[in-house]
Amino acid sequence: MMEALAESFALTRKSGIEPKVFLEVFQSVFARSPIFEGYAQLIAEEKYSPAGFKMRLGLKDVELVLSAARTAEVPMPLASLVKDQFLGGVAQGHGDLDWSALGALVAERAGLKQGG
Repeated sequence: MMEALAESFALTRKSGIEPKVFLEVFQSVFARSPIFEGYAQLIAEEKYSPAGFKMRLGLKDVELVLSAARTAEVPMPLASLVKDQFLGGVAQGHGDLDWSALGALVAERAGLKQGG
């Protein structure tokens, strides 16, 4: 989470957005985060369909972020990692699942099986 925040603040600052403005947007979206709670619940319950936001759309969005980061000359290693995770998921046929299905991909790489 710290890396994601650090990368986000660096990108927005280099793109001309004041940190205070980004912080206000971040807090309005993530304070007492039902978003984080909701995705955690989907991962815990392994419920990735129907998709609220498809993994292939997450891939497209992170590619847009990385393009902006390249333009602003901001390294975003965590965003690059997420792009690779989404790309792997889409390549494995999970592009139409909810993007929280990253939980399933990571669990599978850790030797865990769905539902177990």
